[in-house]
Amino acid sequence: MISIQRQKGAEIVEFALVLPLLLLILFGIMEFGIVFFDKAIITNASREGARAGVVSRSPVLSNDDITTIVNNYSVGLVSFSSSVASPVVTVTTTTIAAEQFLTVKVEYSYTFLVLGNLMSLFIPSFSNPIVLSASTVMRYE
Repeated sequence: MISIQRQKGAEIVEFALVLPLLLLILFGIMEFGIVFFDKAIITNASREGARAGVVSRSPVLSNDDITTIVNNYSVGLVSFSSSVASPVVTVTTTTIAAEQFLTVKVEYSYTFLVLGNLMSLFIPSFSNPIVLSASTVMRYE
C-alpha cells in the first residue's frame, strides 16, 4: 500500500518527459508530408510545362508562356513563410544529333514551420529554407 501512494504522480512526470518527443514526431510527419506534397506539385508542373512546350508547334510557345503554365500548375504549393514566392522556372532548348529537346526546371524554396529551427540545432549545415527542384526533359515532336 505504501508503494502505491509514492507513485501517485508518476504518470504525469512520465507524460511530461514523453510529450516533447511525441510532438516532435507529430510535427515531423506533418511537415515532411507537406514537403513531399510540394515536391509532387513542382514535379507535375515541370512535366506539364515541358509537355505543353513540345506539343504546341503552331504557334510555338515562348519561355514566358511555358513559365505561366508552370505557375498555373503550382498554385497549390504550401508555404509557411510570410511572403509566398512563386517557383523559379528555367526553360532551355538544346539540340543533340539533329533533335531538339526542351528542358523545364522548377525550383521552389520551402520554409519549415517548426522543424527548421530544431534541425539547425542538431545539424549545423542544415539550411532553412530548403530548395526543392524538379526538372523535365522532352523531345520536340
